[in-house]
Amino acid sequence: MQTNILFEQKDRVAILTLNRPEKLNALNYETNDQILALLDEIEQNRAIGAVVITGAGDRAFSAGGDIHEFTESIKEDVEVAVREFCKRGQTMTARLEAFPKPIIAAVNGIAFGGGCEITEAVHLAVASEDAVFAKPEINIGIPPTFGGTQRLSRLAGRKRALELLLTGDKFSAQRAYELGLVNKVVPHDELLTATIDLANRVLRHSPLAASRIISAVTRGLNTTIEEGLLIEREQFARMAATHDVIEGLDAWIARRTPMYKGA
Repeated sequence: MQTNILFEQKDRVAILTLNRPEKLNALNYETNDQILALLDEIEQNRAIGAVVITGAGDRAFSAGGDIHEFTESIKEDVEVAVREFCKRGQTMTARLEAFPKPIIAAVNGIAFGGGCEITEAVHLAVASEDAVFAKPEINIGIPPTFGGTQRLSRLAGRKRALELLLTGDKFSAQRAYELGLVNKVVPHDELLTATIDLANRVLRHSPLAASRIISAVTRGLNTTIEEGLLIEREQFARMAATHDVIEGLDAWIARRTPMYKGA
């Protein structure tokens, strides 16, 4: 029986592969639920320090929500569609965004709709030169539903986001880089290696510090600068008495490599 998400662990990096290649890795309800379940397991697993999300097959990262499934829901009732499609997708991307361990998208092909929204929500992203992005929801008469109207405008700016949202036009990996959706663009055959390398560069440091940084940035983006600075101080205070801070300071003074415990 095929699972919609493949799980693999390489050292301290979990690799989650969206596994519906015959459907361009479309995000049906079951896939969204499996992502959430796996994230719950990964959060509790101290042997995993970072997560990579990619897509199965040669064509797609994810073409977005499963339109056939969504169509059945919206024909049944608007409230059903909001609950099953919109809220489920928003819950999934919000979980990715606020996850306490770094999540990196390895965008290997088509990243339309929900696939683009996953890229927007995760903490870091690397794109293949072959990747293609789009916000095509307007082509079927709806706005984005997994957070795309909110995160894209925060990443790319209001007018550039609205151009993509209102036209539904495709855009390249290089354009995604220029807009701030991805951190780098690499040759296709180097994608997973480059993404795991980025994860390992993060994993050199204290996992507690990484978690506090993610929390401060995620929470602070939606506040005033004054509120954001309070959040920053709060996250510092939560770190100050930990073993990792003392270890980091002692290692710096002794000019040695720190040995973080994540506790």
